[in-house]
Amino acid sequence: MSSECLESSEFYALLGAAKLNSGDIADAFESLERALLLEPENGAAQMDYAQALYLQGQLFSALEINDALLAREDLPSNLEGIVLQRQKSWRALTTERSGQLDILAGHDNNLNGAPGPSQLTLTLSGDPIVLPLNKEFRPQSGPYMNFRLGGRYRQLGPNYQHNWLTEVRGRLSEDSESDLLQFDSRYSFIRPGRRQSWQVNTGITHLQFGGSSLYTGLDVSARYQRATGLSCKPYYQMATQYQLFHNQRQLTALESKAGVGMNCPRSSSWGNYQVSTELSLLSNTGIEPERPGGNRDGWLASIDWQIDLPLGEFRSQLGYTELNDTDGYSPLLADGAQRWLRRSYVLLQYRRPLVEGTTLLVNLFHQDQHSNLELFQSIDSTIEIGISLAL
Repeated sequence: MSSECLESSEFYALLGAAKLNSGDIADAFESLERALLLEPENGAAQMDYAQALYLQGQLFSALEINDALLAREDLPSNLEGIVLQRQKSWRALTTERSGQLDILAGHDNNLNGAPGPSQLTLTLSGDPIVLPLNKEFRPQSGPYMNFRLGGRYRQLGPNYQHNWLTEVRGRLSEDSESDLLQFDSRYSFIRPGRRQSWQVNTGITHLQFGGSSLYTGLDVSARYQRATGLSCKPYYQMATQYQLFHNQRQLTALESKAGVGMNCPRSSSWGNYQVSTELSLLSNTGIEPERPGGNRDGWLASIDWQIDLPLGEFRSQLGYTELNDTDGYSPLLADGAQRWLRRSYVLLQYRRPLVEGTTLLVNLFHQDQHSNLELFQSIDSTIEIGISLAL
């Protein structure tokens, strides 16, 4: 190779174009980069360099070069349409819209979330009195239909993401007093990076139970994760939620959570899997001074295990929460004792694609809540099966 070729931007541009057409992206990238170092305004090299960047997955760098091409006054008219079409198709990749409809049928042994004991012990004039519960206040079991309709929008930037998620959930059963309708809308701003990543989330939740408004929650949270040389990545998070109970305003509260967690992705010959753990402290402060039990403090722990196999995706989640009131709950219950709650649950999920856009869903859930007050002891078990449709 002559010394003139080594100093010729046109030579490296032609060499890069040839390698690009032959599918040798890495060598094409190197040659085109050399051409632009020798002559930054080489339009032919810019044209192919943008394509090489795109094929290497550097979408936003490719868009930047393409923008520079469109701004050139000497861009040939026969190439302007190609560059414009390329810009349009590449820009479309920075946004993503999707929808999902889940329809499931299942059975629940406690549709109305009633206490497990069939009787309550009241304290009247210092003496315990046993009060049998009417059937309508006992756990109602039966089949149900569950649905979820959701939409997601994601916008990508050079070093950030915007995510919006809105969904409506509902449950219908023979016990109409236990029917649920829930609305959720959430926004997340994510800033990924090699050394560290963080995200901020905010959202609103509204729940209707038995046809009337029960609960509305407004929350904001932040999560931070720093890169380490370990295979498991630790993260730190904080969250605050305003909880409004429409029919029982005295229960309105502000709940805060601070915790640490760990994500551990793994790969093996039989599939990819991920284990996540979390440990958080909880503080729930009553807004109204007459709230039963006063403030409450506690903690929660959870572990999530997910694996992708040829047969489908399996997920299991275990959780435990402990809460303690600071004041006596009611003089009618255990003579005004301070309430404590111990709640544990297990969730098992299975997902398997059937045909394009359709996925089989199977969910098993069991929750057991213990308390020193009989009114707050309950057991709930559900099993459901259905399909998920991509919209």
